[in-house]
Amino acid sequence: MSLWLNAGGHAPEGAERAGHSVDVLLRTYAKCIDGQQDIANQRIEKALEP
Repeated sequence: MSLWLNAGGHAPEGAERAGHSVDVLLRTYAKCIDGQQDIANQRIEKALEP
């Protein structure tokens, strides 16, 4: 799941694949996705481009 989340996989789908709720998935793997703010910001900026 660490690889899944760091590759940008969506948490709800990852949770389903792992047999967890999204809450459990994010609490369990939060440390592995910490520091991904720059990537998230880039994706948001790209999505907002005209």
